[in-house]
Amino acid sequence: MSEHHTPVMLKESLDLLITDSSGIYFDATLGFAGHSSEILKRLNDDGRLIASDVDTDAFEFSRKKFADQPGVSLYNFNYSFIDVIAKIESIQNYDGVLADLGVSSFQLDNPDSGFTYRSDAFLDLRMDKTKKVTAADIINTFTEEDLANVFYEFGEEKNSRKISRTIVERRTLKKIETTGQLVSIISELVPQNFQRKTLSRIFQALRIYVNDELGNLKLFLENSLKVLKKGGRIVVISYHSLEDRIVKDFFKAETIVSLSPKEDPLGLIKKDARLKLVNRKPLLPTDEEIRNNYRARSAKLRAAERI
Repeated sequence: MSEHHTPVMLKESLDLLITDSSGIYFDATLGFAGHSSEILKRLNDDGRLIASDVDTDAFEFSRKKFADQPGVSLYNFNYSFIDVIAKIESIQNYDGVLADLGVSSFQLDNPDSGFTYRSDAFLDLRMDKTKKVTAADIINTFTEEDLANVFYEFGEEKNSRKISRTIVERRTLKKIETTGQLVSIISELVPQNFQRKTLSRIFQALRIYVNDELGNLKLFLENSLKVLKKGGRIVVISYHSLEDRIVKDFFKAETIVSLSPKEDPLGLIKKDARLKLVNRKPLLPTDEEIRNNYRARSAKLRAAERI
């Protein structure tokens, strides 16, 4: 499985993250241990790595990989529970927190996961298989309006209403349960040269909704500041505008000491800044990295430091 995963912006992210080789670091999105393995190489014997991933395949792979590795604790938890994990580990603060928000290449390429539209499989899209609601449930039970809202809000799909209307019509004839069925419907509605982008947006929207990815990201960011030591850094790699906007806005809000006159004309609201930006503009992958790993092309890396 490891050969199915290439960590994105590996050197850039760890150069920003690791400030103390004896520190305690949290890899919020363990995956197949690409970033975690390199974090460990930069730590000395006193350093610790704590990591989590809700995906069972990724967790089990990494658990076996680090079975004999001292100073490593792994959790099959959603990363939004970063503060809960700290309590379990009796840790007051982390020295650094890393989150690579991308779906792993293994998940995208594995038909059984239902994440890819290139292979016919059950329409699942759950990262956490203990969740009850699948993408198939949404496709077959949501109203036309609600489906359109999901496609537009989480996939930024302009033809959301047309697509949702056709889905609702087709499901009255036969339940839509596979990726192939959904691909077939959308392919009929979109010119061939736009099909790939449309399918990517629809499947992204369903995946984000099923896993509440944006809600979990917001919760993770807020909880991470509760357990990040002063001088510690939070590094986030995002892959689409919805994620990046949340990270950007959160970092910006936490670096503001007081609100602007327009936002607070009477000057009544004051707040203490909790972060300072490490890089004011997001770092982007190099042309060489994109050539070697095309899925890195949309990555943006932002970093901030706890004050």
